[in-house]
Amino acid sequence: MPRIAIRGTVQGVGFRPTVYRVAKGLGLKGHVLNAGSNVEIVIDGNPDIFMNALKEALPPLAKIDDFTIEDCAEPDSEFQIIQSITGSRNSPLPPDSAICGDCLAELFSEGNRRARFPFINCTNCDARFSVISDLPYDRPNTSMADFPMCPSCAREYSDPLDRRFHAQTTSCPDCGPRYRIEGVPTNDPVGMFAAAIDAGKLGAIKSWGGTHIVCVPSRVAHLRERFGRPQKPLAVMVRDPDAARRYASVTAAGERLLTHPARPIVLLERLGGGLEDTAPGLERIGLYLPYSGLHHLLFSKLASDALIMTSGNVPGEPMAIHDDEIMKLAADVFLLHNRRIVNRTDDSVVIPNGASQSFIRKSRGFVPEPLPLPHDRTLVAVGADMNNTGAISVNGKAVMTQHIGDISRYETSVFLEDAIRHLMKLHGIRRPEAVIADMHPKYSSRGVGTRLAAEWAVPLIEIQHHAAHAFGLMAEHSLDTLRVLACDGTGYGTDGQVWGGEILDLKGGKFDRVGHLSYIPLLGGDRAVEDPRRVVFAIADMLGLEQPHFAGHEAEVLRGMMRSSVKTSSTGRVLDALSCWLGICETMTYDGEPAMKLEPYIRRGNPVHEFKADVRSGIVDTVGLFRQLADMTPPGREHLHKEAADLARSFAEALFEGLVRAADPKDALGFTGGVSYNIAINEILRGKLDERGVKLITHSRVPNGDGGISFGQLAGGGTGHRHVP
Repeated sequence: MPRIAIRGTVQGVGFRPTVYRVAKGLGLKGHVLNAGSNVEIVIDGNPDIFMNALKEALPPLAKIDDFTIEDCAEPDSEFQIIQSITGSRNSPLPPDSAICGDCLAELFSEGNRRARFPFINCTNCDARFSVISDLPYDRPNTSMADFPMCPSCAREYSDPLDRRFHAQTTSCPDCGPRYRIEGVPTNDPVGMFAAAIDAGKLGAIKSWGGTHIVCVPSRVAHLRERFGRPQKPLAVMVRDPDAARRYASVTAAGERLLTHPARPIVLLERLGGGLEDTAPGLERIGLYLPYSGLHHLLFSKLASDALIMTSGNVPGEPMAIHDDEIMKLAADVFLLHNRRIVNRTDDSVVIPNGASQSFIRKSRGFVPEPLPLPHDRTLVAVGADMNNTGAISVNGKAVMTQHIGDISRYETSVFLEDAIRHLMKLHGIRRPEAVIADMHPKYSSRGVGTRLAAEWAVPLIEIQHHAAHAFGLMAEHSLDTLRVLACDGTGYGTDGQVWGGEILDLKGGKFDRVGHLSYIPLLGGDRAVEDPRRVVFAIADMLGLEQPHFAGHEAEVLRGMMRSSVKTSSTGRVLDALSCWLGICETMTYDGEPAMKLEPYIRRGNPVHEFKADVRSGIVDTVGLFRQLADMTPPGREHLHKEAADLARSFAEALFEGLVRAADPKDALGFTGGVSYNIAINEILRGKLDERGVKLITHSRVPNGDGGISFGQLAGGGTGHRHVP
């Protein structure tokens, strides 16, 4: 008789009860059990018929990666689900998933014992990764261990035909977690909170994986002032897809992402002036739909169909998850619950890119998704410093941590270490073969990697920043060779300069820098990153132009830095300088702001101005492009909207024409790094490659920006990485 071993996402997703129902429906004897790294099924029937029926009946969160069939002794009992056995920890962990339709119906069904219960869930939905402390995924290994089930929940949990069979977060108003308004006794905390928000108060909500700061859109200026976020884009949760369509253009791809079980924040083109203040100067706004019972209850009591809902954290620190941390936030009213958050998990952020998507932040709902690697080594990667993630590799798969953030602060570097150690614990890893870090000598992440490597007495492997971007793209597409444009803001180069506009040739674990943008002095290092006027100063000085932004002593100091400053080939700095030159954005209040505010101009403009990038020995002369721009308009001048748009588009077309000519791709060209989030530039690049019959290869499962660095470090560091000088 056949024994079937199934690997995939098969824990905590209702897989075994589905197997039970399919087997009983086919009149089969046998059993199903969770064997740790797989699910084992023994039946007394045709395995092909059984597997076809099982695939048709799979629950929403389950996924079969592969399965094997072998002979075994004939079963002699009615089909049953038997106790899990200890096995290896290689089965993918289930991510958090939005409330399902059945639970949503029960939530608003009068007379149902879970009506208006914010923590309603079943096997097909609810918090998963955010509550798991260890494997196997059983209730004692989750934060629900603090809430013993009442007799009614226990009966459902034990019934294989119930959709809450072995749903580890099963609970109800009699035995489950509870919400409260901090400091105010009330029988209706959600209703009281909704009334306060409608009245214009700023609120803090403790959710599955962290805390949100909340207000109605009309109070966004108040939120910005109080929390020191003057220009930063803020996410907006809307009541339902119809509400999303009132504020944004929702394409088929956009709706697919909005309604995905992960419920990510989706960047969509804004309609008219709606929610304009949530993303000043940008065409796209971040919308997402309610994903928990609490969110749906809240909207049922609100007058507004939209809420500003952004991460709740003290600036520079991780999102608050403990009540004492949350109470430090400058909110007026606090809606808290009494369930521990095991794994802090920010909302994921995606942008539709053609028929696919690009992950800006891959976290809640998508983590911890395993990704294939070109090796089977056991490694730890600590990522970059901005938009950090860590990652581990085991048995040919990479598992990335949730979004960590900027780890220049001690608290966030501790979060990175804890997240890595948690993944190692869940996968039974005590000591990796090596730790991989960025080669930047001053990166905080490198400090984390150095400490971990010393603790475990294993080698520390260095991977150049843009090579990690490129290795990640190559591994994501299961390629062994690829030529890549790695375009972003900052990365320490092998020559000690700051890279960011690179043409890299990859083969296996080796990379060769075959071209790049020309170098520009980065006056004051990181100060020039924060102040694009300094980049414009350097360019204007190289061209002998009058300085628009600095004069007197300031100008003399900056001019004195020209020879001694580190130099950069960064595409991000070129776009920042263009944004500043055209008077679009002259100061940076959040990461990437000048280039992000330039994007709508590139998108709306027409390439009516004749720019041409000089390319010599693989180097694209960006200063020469600015010389041509200076002939048309001096830097720092306020431009009419249309004139700035046409200039921006014409410049960007010439810049990427130069990069394509320098790269000289034959069959395919990869595009990675933070600049590759720019949809207008993607369209420009795709058009130029289509003319040449070359395929454009981009990310869809790994963040394009620094959130994907840890995956690229694993990919390159596990395949004998070295740089070809």
